[in-house]
Amino acid sequence: MSTMVLSARGALLPSLGSLGIGLLIGAAGTAAHRAYQPWAVIGCLALVLASAVLARAWGGMLALLAYGVGWVAVVQVLSLTGPGGDVLIPAGQVIGYGWLVGGMLAIAVAAFCPRRWFSDEVPAPTPALPGT
Repeated sequence: MSTMVLSARGALLPSLGSLGIGLLIGAAGTAAHRAYQPWAVIGCLALVLASAVLARAWGGMLALLAYGVGWVAVVQVLSLTGPGGDVLIPAGQVIGYGWLVGGMLAIAVAAFCPRRWFSDEVPAPTPALPGT
């Protein structure tokens, strides 16, 4: 097997896994964010942030992008009016806007975290100051 195939597989698997996690977290959060206001939306947003950081640590920015695409896609689909007229994210409610905007901000926070937080390299020791 060539090196190119191995590196493509190494980038593809974490991205597909992150896409699936984004779909799952988006669906669960959309269903649960209004349960116990405001604590449920705070917990759901914390879960979005934690899973976005997991996606970035697992597969880098490509996996985080896949996570974000999955999360946004499922949240936007579930925000539409259902066949029976039901709505999971009603327009005009602050808690719904908090879920939509807060989730996107949580993914952006994971994207802008320092790269060294996700590096496996051991930092070089700092030399001791003379006289100490």
